[in-house]
Amino acid sequence: MTSEDRLAAGRVVLVGLFVTSLVTAQLTASKILMFQLPFGLSLPHTGSALVMPGAALAYALTFFASDCYSELYGRRAAQVMVNVGFAMTLVMLGLVYTTIEAPVAPFSPVGQEQFSRVLWSSANVVVGSLLAYVVSQNWDVLAFHALRERTDGAYLWLRNVGSTATSQAIDTVIFITVAFWAAPTFFGVGTANSLDQILGLLVGQYVLKLLIAVLDTPFVYGVVGAFRDRGLAAPNPASD
Repeated sequence: MTSEDRLAAGRVVLVGLFVTSLVTAQLTASKILMFQLPFGLSLPHTGSALVMPGAALAYALTFFASDCYSELYGRRAAQVMVNVGFAMTLVMLGLVYTTIEAPVAPFSPVGQEQFSRVLWSSANVVVGSLLAYVVSQNWDVLAFHALRERTDGAYLWLRNVGSTATSQAIDTVIFITVAFWAAPTFFGVGTANSLDQILGLLVGQYVLKLLIAVLDTPFVYGVVGAFRDRGLAAPNPASD
């Protein structure tokens, strides 16, 4: 495979991973997960268990994909991918909504109410996730390239962890506070969660995302090494 083929394949793979993870996160956000911490560990506000929305793992993969894409193809290309991903999320929501509203056959193995409850997140989750996405993903791209410019292209691990850690903090605060505290009352879909529940969700989701950001660094090096054109330098942040 030529270097041009590797770069072309990298675009398809990373955009596919990004959009797939993003859509999966949107569809799984309304389920709340709980994982017990090992070795008797305990954290403030969450105790011995991490509590988080079901989208946490899938959404963390979007930052992995965007960091790899930023490194290989530059800031502008990464911002295009982020904005296209946002548009595709709206398309997905529109398709799901029209399918829910369409009449159900009497012999359908899945009833109308079951289908709606599983695939259609409440308004508070939709608003929180879309707002968090727009802000955090664009920040991730900007932070990634700011760190790369300051280090003259060295220390890929630093810009991967640094950009993801800050953007995931922004994403977690916006999503949790909007989806589970502010929007439920505003949209009339229930009552806001208590402060303890909000803090538990904030800590649980961010700890998992930060852990993934650290652990995925070797995989970022592997993906970049596999797809990069070895005859060319990485895109110049000042010119892309």
